[in-house]
Amino acid sequence: MPAVRRVRPVAHDDRLSLVEHLDELRSRLIVSLLVFFAAFAICYWQNDWLLHAINRPLEQAQHLNSDGTTTNKGGPLQEQATYARRVGVAAKLTAPVLQGQRDINRVLSRGRKLTAAEQALLRRQDQLLAKALAAEQAVARAVPRNQERQPVTLGVTEPFVTTFTVAGYAALLLSLPFLLYQAYAFVLPAFSPAERKVALPVMAMVPVLFIAGCAFGYFVALPRAVDFLQNFNNESFDILIRASDYYKFSVVLIALIGLLFQIPVGVLAVTRLGIISGRQLAKNRGYVILGLSIVAAVATPTPDPVTMLIAMAPLVVLFELSVLMARIFERRADRAAAADQAESEDDDEDDDVDLEPWAAEDPDGDRSLS
Repeated sequence: MPAVRRVRPVAHDDRLSLVEHLDELRSRLIVSLLVFFAAFAICYWQNDWLLHAINRPLEQAQHLNSDGTTTNKGGPLQEQATYARRVGVAAKLTAPVLQGQRDINRVLSRGRKLTAAEQALLRRQDQLLAKALAAEQAVARAVPRNQERQPVTLGVTEPFVTTFTVAGYAALLLSLPFLLYQAYAFVLPAFSPAERKVALPVMAMVPVLFIAGCAFGYFVALPRAVDFLQNFNNESFDILIRASDYYKFSVVLIALIGLLFQIPVGVLAVTRLGIISGRQLAKNRGYVILGLSIVAAVATPTPDPVTMLIAMAPLVVLFELSVLMARIFERRADRAAAADQAESEDDDEDDDVDLEPWAAEDPDGDRSLS
């Protein structure tokens, strides 16, 4: 079969040989790789914006003021950075004062009759003010625009490798919905129409919940985790953050929270397969919430209860929603089963009614059908 046909799911009643299945798998892998490479090209093209977005929680953890200073007490490196910023702020404030003092001296010298010694002193003072003004203006111009401390790299190839890796992670996240669709379309023919009704909502929820979990991890969990870890006992350490370690930590934390958001998928899967019912889950809600609190405490690297509650709250909400959805599906299934049973009973009654005339004419069952 041509490869173009393989981008669509095969029907359940189609019969394909092993070679045709392998051909379909190859076609879907090729399409998936093309989509991934296209997403990777976009992410690598925008790697500056991507790295800046990942570095934002680290920048927020430094608690910079509007003037570039920080109130955090850190090690020698942090103190040197704070000192350099304050020197720049002082230079910007001092330069106008020196210029104003020069102007005042010139005005005073014009309105008075000065001796030669006083004029020489004023000229000397004007020269010193000019040099000091030039030095302060140079310091003010040299104040770095990038006030935040960035992750450091140690190897020659580490900047390229780290950028390449971060772009790959972002491309995988960006192309994940399409990759999941391709995986679903490949295994779809093995499902019966009834099984598709179970698998379709579950598969459709996976990318949506994963992206929602990643967004929650980036905007809520990651900034709090980085803020706590970077400012924990920072007066005793010279904190240098290696880029590869920081990005690995960020990606793992975001992906872990994205996986934790798959709780509704797991609940729907076990309930639709009949392993456990929604009523049983609702009855044992306390044990489930206790387990979610343990998972939230392990997933968040900070020991403070606020961060744990922030990570736990969406998990509890998702669990309650999944239980509600499971009970709705169970009620629909019960109504459908009751309707089928009632229909089968009606069919049995119709069959009994059709047999009554034959039984009345020939109760012994010896009537010939010829």
